[in-house]
Amino acid sequence: MPPKAAAKPTNSSSSGGKKTKKKWSKGKVKDKAQHAVTVDQTAYDKLIKDVATYKMVTVSVLVDRMKVNGSVARAALRELESQGVIKQVVGHSKQLTYTRAVAAAEE
Repeated sequence: MPPKAAAKPTNSSSSGGKKTKKKWSKGKVKDKAQHAVTVDQTAYDKLIKDVATYKMVTVSVLVDRMKVNGSVARAALRELESQGVIKQVVGHSKQLTYTRAVAAAEE
């Protein structure tokens, strides 16, 4: 067998030109929320005062507005319901929805 012929040098214009590989951005990193895992007396008083004015109360509403942890919000909802400040509207295993108790009495 005859030896292989040496490869010809390729012309960049004929080969379509080599591009550098695209560098994908890592994306923006969202800061982790620092929510309270315990409630002191001032936060508890604010919670009782403010929640009575909300038309719709859920765990996510309390987490967003009061900056508390989800487990703290669920415990607060149970406490407020036992006190009669709020009343349950929808009872689903994953999402509990409450409303203020005085709104139902007015209607």
